[in-house]
Amino acid sequence: MTLRAISLRIFLCIIFLCVSYQLWLVAHVYWWIDHNPESSAFMETQLQVLQSKDPEAELKHRWIAYNQISPNLKKALITSEDAKFLDHEGFDWEGIQTAWEKNLKKGKIVAGGSTISQQLAKNLFLSGKKTPWRKLEEAAITIMMEKMMSKRRIFEIYLNVIEWGNGVFGAEAAARHYYRKSARNLSAGESAKLAAMVPNPRYFDKNRSDRRLLRKARIIQRRMYYADYP
Repeated sequence: MTLRAISLRIFLCIIFLCVSYQLWLVAHVYWWIDHNPESSAFMETQLQVLQSKDPEAELKHRWIAYNQISPNLKKALITSEDAKFLDHEGFDWEGIQTAWEKNLKKGKIVAGGSTISQQLAKNLFLSGKKTPWRKLEEAAITIMMEKMMSKRRIFEIYLNVIEWGNGVFGAEAAARHYYRKSARNLSAGESAKLAAMVPNPRYFDKNRSDRRLLRKARIIQRRMYYADYP
């Protein structure tokens, strides 16, 4: 077999694997239109980390229906994470540009422009490694979800799988972990603080009185009353 023939076969195998992976992603997104994910790639990664220290460790996670989650928390998260969630198709280009300019000015990554849809894509399927390839995967999955799911469904899954502390995932687990109550009963102040924790939940889990956290929570609470959610 010639080198050219071998190269062609390798190329075709790569194409086949890429197409197969994309179809696998599409199938999962389609399934989750009306079935709830039991876990996510990020949850599984964090569980492995916890069990490397304690083999008996378990995640705190409990799925809760969308209408059982406080409107306060929905408004707070929209305000904090993605104010244009209802208007964009997966990407906030203005937000990405603003984050890019901030990062250039500081000379390091200090801001992100990821939408709720992008965050969900990353959490459901991808590792925590920041690579160009992963960003392309994230973009492809984001497009799939935006085309196949309603905004309400994307937000419902997001509320139930995002990290909110060391081994704490989803709104119900977070509400019980921090306030010993159900997510349906969260007040405006409690919701604002939970939303403020999202960018660095494990740190804020250990530093719940951090001045930056409390300041951001106050800002979110003032603004959240104007937020629209699906």
